[in-house]
Amino acid sequence: MGLLIYLNGKFVPEKEAKISVFDHGLLYGDGVFEGLRSYKGKIFKLDEHLIRLFNSAKAIALTIPLKFEELKKAVIETVRKNQLKDSYIRIVVTRGVGDLGLDPKKCKIPTIFIIASKIQLYPESLYEKGIDVITVPTRRNLNESLNPAIKSLNYLNNILAKIEANNSGATEGLILNQFGYISECTGENIFIVKKEIIITPPVSAGALSGITRDVVIDISEKIGLKVKEENITRYDVYTSDECFLTGTAAEIVPVVKIDGRIIGDGRPGKITLKIRNEFHLLTEKEGTPVYE
Repeated sequence: MGLLIYLNGKFVPEKEAKISVFDHGLLYGDGVFEGLRSYKGKIFKLDEHLIRLFNSAKAIALTIPLKFEELKKAVIETVRKNQLKDSYIRIVVTRGVGDLGLDPKKCKIPTIFIIASKIQLYPESLYEKGIDVITVPTRRNLNESLNPAIKSLNYLNNILAKIEANNSGATEGLILNQFGYISECTGENIFIVKKEIIITPPVSAGALSGITRDVVIDISEKIGLKVKEENITRYDVYTSDECFLTGTAAEIVPVVKIDGRIIGDGRPGKITLKIRNEFHLLTEKEGTPVYE
């Protein structure tokens, strides 16, 4: 039996979950999305993800066809109907059906769908050994053109960077902004550790305001570590003691090599592992219950 997909107010089998070829989410990447997770029957940081979704929609003048609490209930019900405890959830809101022109005024009713399924970006062995990263040629979009803070369906900037990482044989790609500062990787935020200080690029550098990023900052401060949000260069990463990536799907991934340079002693660092452990403990305790 396949998944049940929430589509415009109804739950339909995945094979019947279809949208029009005239939907502007498909034609132009005109829409927004969120990815979130449930752990042991509780959805982690549901409110925070929904707030970011509504903010992204507002930034592109897209009205989500559900109120906050209505969408929250729809997400919970999607996980429940698929009888999942540990899941990856994708919420997508598009501009809706229009004509072949790009004018969003022609799209009268937004499309919304929610998928609850599974995801595994990296095999467990890479969390134990760490991954290698390479700086890619593709630069981050300018904030003044398509602001990376908007989690939109137009992900070509990230996809091109991922292609370049794949072509180079690296696990992930590091993206610089137009000024040569590090923004993030293709789908994760980046952190470095120097002399037990945690450093991550600011959102203004072209980094997404990641939910897991925020959680890691909170965890670091609670365990007594100093956290800085400041512009960093590749030199800062090359000479760091530790490096790791964060994201909802990836969680916390140690990095042991960047552009051929070994980070630290070439193994996941003790602070990285401590934060990763604290993150897993947090996901076991916190969350919005699906089954009550």
